[in-house]
Amino acid sequence: MQQIFQCVSNGLKGTLQVPGDKSISHRSIMFGAISTGVTEIENFLLGEDCLCTISCFQKLGVQIEQNGTKVKVLGTGTKNFTYPAEVLDVGNSGTTIRLMLGILAGTTISAELIGDASIEKRPMKRVVEPLRLMGAQITGREDGNFTPLQVKGAMLKGIHYSSQIASAQVKSAILLAGLHAEGETSVTEPYISRDHTERMLSYFGGYIERKGTTVTVKGRQKLFARKIFVPSDISSAAFWMVAGLIVPNSHIVLSNVGLNPTRDGIIEVLKNMQADIQISDLQNKDFEPFGTVEVSFSLLQATEIGGALIPRLIDEIPILALLATQANGKTVIKDAKELKVKETNRIDTVVKELKKFGAHIEATEDGMCIIGPTPLHGAHVQSHGDHRIGMMLIVASMIAKGETVIDGIEAISVSYPDFLTDYEKLKSQ
Repeated sequence: MQQIFQCVSNGLKGTLQVPGDKSISHRSIMFGAISTGVTEIENFLLGEDCLCTISCFQKLGVQIEQNGTKVKVLGTGTKNFTYPAEVLDVGNSGTTIRLMLGILAGTTISAELIGDASIEKRPMKRVVEPLRLMGAQITGREDGNFTPLQVKGAMLKGIHYSSQIASAQVKSAILLAGLHAEGETSVTEPYISRDHTERMLSYFGGYIERKGTTVTVKGRQKLFARKIFVPSDISSAAFWMVAGLIVPNSHIVLSNVGLNPTRDGIIEVLKNMQADIQISDLQNKDFEPFGTVEVSFSLLQATEIGGALIPRLIDEIPILALLATQANGKTVIKDAKELKVKETNRIDTVVKELKKFGAHIEATEDGMCIIGPTPLHGAHVQSHGDHRIGMMLIVASMIAKGETVIDGIEAISVSYPDFLTDYEKLKSQ
């Protein structure tokens, strides 16, 4: 689907609560399904990815009731999963397929997992290999590196795995398998990746231990249902943070934004760039903290983004690249090779599309360099089926002189179906 956008002339103003966090929404369904009791979820993300997670668990016999953003999961543990009568289709969701491999590996059932054209290209060996070391029986295209994948439940044993990348999906798949394995399972990462799985496991009554960058779980644990409020997704809020900072005369207040310290790297970067950003009303510190984020149009300075910061903002790099086009100086993004295996190769895609707007941006082996500030002009661009690229292009159109045409705008429904509705609210204030 194609849509036309124009530069914003009077600024963006108002208060929003963006949709629930995608990572936490996925995990709330998963932990509810493998626990005992009724898990009640509020502010669940109604994006396509998370709805695919619900669908997959329903096919495994889990009763899930949905009423808008309120969801109930009637958990009876993995022993009561049933053989699915059809394949488990994860759609565009890498989180769903990788974490489900970990959950299914230690059950007594078999299942086939497939996804869309994007998922077919994304590497699964990073999860399949450590799970096989635990005794998992997983087969698939190119020795299990690509979908379709078949998993046959097996008896698992705990392992210690040293991951070469800081990936929450890899870590989570191993830990979830470890819950149903004999002995202890631990994962060591080069940096600490987002820790939603660890927080939720503990919240559901499980035992988990962290020492440095190593996380350990004990096998054969029982988990118990909880009530969950899903904070607003900081990755979705990031688009409005950047829009408020680069569109003149803007002032935006974002409520209930998730501020998990393994996800708030964008806040640190914005402060380093001298952005006018305020954090207040911090709540829920014992589980998943959230608070209010307030931004206003700012004169920004270039910065360097790399190292341990990257896992804390990997999904925000496309919108940060746009932000850097409006900052004074040379911004360098490095240590971000993981961008190459997202929904698209986000290094190449971001550079290609921002250049169409006139941005001074170049790709590097592990990131990109951006020189600013640069006036942008309208262009004919495309999302490449990537929701974060689609939203980044919409924000770019807000400051691009003239008309911008975006192809594939429907991709944004993966994580933020009402993005354009919220855009209209902010323009009309």
